[in-house]
Amino acid sequence: MGQRRTEVLQAAIELLDEAGLDALTMRLLASRLGVRASALYRHYPSKQALLDAMVAHLVKPDGDGFPADAPWDELLRGAASGMREVMLAHRDGARLISGFHDPGDDAIAVFEHLVTTLAGAGVPAGMATVAVDTVLAYANGFTIEEQARKTAWPREERDQAFGGGLDLIIAGIRGSLPA
Repeated sequence: MGQRRTEVLQAAIELLDEAGLDALTMRLLASRLGVRASALYRHYPSKQALLDAMVAHLVKPDGDGFPADAPWDELLRGAASGMREVMLAHRDGARLISGFHDPGDDAIAVFEHLVTTLAGAGVPAGMATVAVDTVLAYANGFTIEEQARKTAWPREERDQAFGGGLDLIIAGIRGSLPA
């Protein structure tokens, strides 16, 4: 990624955090960068392409990824919790992530790794895909609600509620495993 393209991406993420997703416009972003809006389209052909690049950047795994020998349920918990933390770290992060068209190669690779791990544990392939999608959709939906409510609901209680829901989904997946 070129330096200027990276600057545009970082400025967009900063603007998201400051103003929110609804206020993130190409015109406002261009003004922030001291350029015309048309100049941004050299780096991102559309606002959706910029939003997708933001998602890909935010959900890109850091470090070495998942441990190869981690149990499937720990991988699912880690993916869901990690995704939630990323979303909570950014204003409207869950709404941003829920609107992607292309999450990027890294996110797709993580999804496929999770599906393969579940299939390796005995979950039928089609059901493994549904299971991973359900866990990630739960994380996104829970976090959308969390960010939309903007209540004084203590973080510890939110974490417990999130974990409880995740436990229910994982118990359902576990129940689908062959005896």
